[in-house]
Amino acid sequence: MTTATESPTAQSTGAGTGHIDPAALVASVVPVQTRSERLTSFDPADFGTPTGREVNWKLSPIARLAPLFVDEAGPSGVISVDVQAPDAVEQLRLAAGAAPRGEHFRPEDLPAALAWTHETEAPLLRIPAKVELDEPVVVRLTGTGGLAHAHVVIEAQPNSRGTVVLRHEGTANHAQNVEIIVRDGADLTVVSVQRWNDDAVHAASHQARVDRDAKLTHVVVSFGGGVVRVNPSVELSGPGAEGRLYGLSFSDAGQHLESQVYLHHKGPHTVGDVLYKGALQGESARSVWIGDVLIGPDATGTDSYEANRNLVLTDGARADSIPNLEIETGDIQGAGHASATGRFDDEQLFYLQARGIAEDEARRLVVLGFLSEIVQRIGIPELETELIEAIEHELAEGAAA
Repeated sequence: MTTATESPTAQSTGAGTGHIDPAALVASVVPVQTRSERLTSFDPADFGTPTGREVNWKLSPIARLAPLFVDEAGPSGVISVDVQAPDAVEQLRLAAGAAPRGEHFRPEDLPAALAWTHETEAPLLRIPAKVELDEPVVVRLTGTGGLAHAHVVIEAQPNSRGTVVLRHEGTANHAQNVEIIVRDGADLTVVSVQRWNDDAVHAASHQARVDRDAKLTHVVVSFGGGVVRVNPSVELSGPGAEGRLYGLSFSDAGQHLESQVYLHHKGPHTVGDVLYKGALQGESARSVWIGDVLIGPDATGTDSYEANRNLVLTDGARADSIPNLEIETGDIQGAGHASATGRFDDEQLFYLQARGIAEDEARRLVVLGFLSEIVQRIGIPELETELIEAIEHELAEGAAA
């Protein structure tokens, strides 16, 4: 077991005196607030079952996530996996303890620890050194119902370049870990697309380390699923490392779409850019975004910015957005964060209608313009076209409701 922090218990100030150290008492009862201080462990028993009072679960629907808190292995074949990859990509299976599995990943919550424990052989997708892929690696995961655990390792070796797309469809109760290692000088894009059926429950922990002069573009796209909780954590460990973290969600009635994003600037002269956008329509549509950026004491010359924007299209929808920024060095180029949640802009609507565009078409154009900024950053034309069509479909369903 490893821990990022352990709260000390109250101790006596003298043998037999019974006096309590006030500092120790405060440390024992004050809950962990910052992302960097959270407990990490490979043992599920160290976490306990979430109650909703914990800082990392307080905005999550605990009752709906409960199937992922059960410590038992799911039956085989719940999720079928189809991998389409260029010949240069290496595909292996890693038992616990087999490198690079666990080189960087440390479970931060119960579903992640259970996924680690119950995944006996983790699939590895490796882009060899100096290889540049002309086509993306596409991993299609199709659920047929039931409980499933997974730990996936994606490794881009030095000076390689490539894209990996994880596509989630069908239905399952899925606890998933994705461990991403970007070696020196590599350029990797990882896209996770959630287009589950309405009854699916998906909790994913993505943890990445980006080494010297390497670049990671990480994109989370969530449209389907009853509850989808994808939490990316990226450590920019090497000098000159870059992390671009983008997210896109469209929540309908009854859906809960969540991302808790952590970007840790550890090495000097690192660059971070975080932008998540979401749209919500329908009664009880819900989205949650929590963004944490930590600029460590050695991360001199850092340039970092995080932002979350949400567009609420109907009454009854709710978006929670919480940006956080910690800076532990004064020698940086810049750092900032922003969050905005608002209803449909009537001024934009009026502007378009004044130019002869019908109201329904005007609304469609505004929403597409708002969300397409993320779509266009993916860099895969076929997927970008698919997602634009998916947004169109969501809007059409909302208009018909």
